[in-house]
Amino acid sequence: MIIQEIQDASAEMWRKSLPHISIDSVVFGFRDNSLKVLLLKLKNEDNWILPGGYVNKDESIDDAAKRILFERSGVDKIFLNNFGVFGDLNRSEGYFESYPDDLWHKQRFITIGYYALVDYTQVIPVADNFSDKCEWIPVDKLPNMVMDHAVILQKALSTLREHISYKPIGYNLLPNTFTMPELQSLYETILGQKLNRGNFYRKMMRYNILIKLDEPRKGGAHKAPNLYRFDEQNYEKAINEFRF
Repeated sequence: MIIQEIQDASAEMWRKSLPHISIDSVVFGFRDNSLKVLLLKLKNEDNWILPGGYVNKDESIDDAAKRILFERSGVDKIFLNNFGVFGDLNRSEGYFESYPDDLWHKQRFITIGYYALVDYTQVIPVADNFSDKCEWIPVDKLPNMVMDHAVILQKALSTLREHISYKPIGYNLLPNTFTMPELQSLYETILGQKLNRGNFYRKMMRYNILIKLDEPRKGGAHKAPNLYRFDEQNYEKAINEFRF
């Protein structure tokens, strides 16, 4: 059944999509002090892949990336960053070696990599016709991935770690209100290292993207930490100033 589904999809792709160009997205979410990535498990296999797809003939590459992520997550307000192009010989053809040569998926594809930062609580993972499930997986507990998707994922993670040193990250990864320790925990989780508390606070305040709220977080035996939220206008300005 899965072979017939792929062949039917192949015919549709030849009709509506651009040849030899694909998109693979690394979707990051943050939950319980863990950085997670959205992955699809292939039907009847123990292999996983990144959410991906093809560019329709009537849409731009960025619009295609947004569409594909909406189909996978139901989220339409997504921070996307184009981080690389992957075009090694036989990067994907080998996986479809047993299929007919005229299959759309078996052709040579150059894929454009995007990483996305999304609010974990707003995502409803959706599997496609070729997948058993779509799930959040911790980045430090990754399953076996096919083709070059593990390489793409690691490149996205290293790019995110590089970007976090120069521009603010967090708007789509944290709830509407949060404490400074929670923001620092996000950065430490992404970077995989501890940060100096005072230096981190000063760096965040220099961005001018945080609004300190009047009320502290309630509960706890110690002094309640201050609550913050992002200033959306200043955050967007800071992102654009440091956009790569």
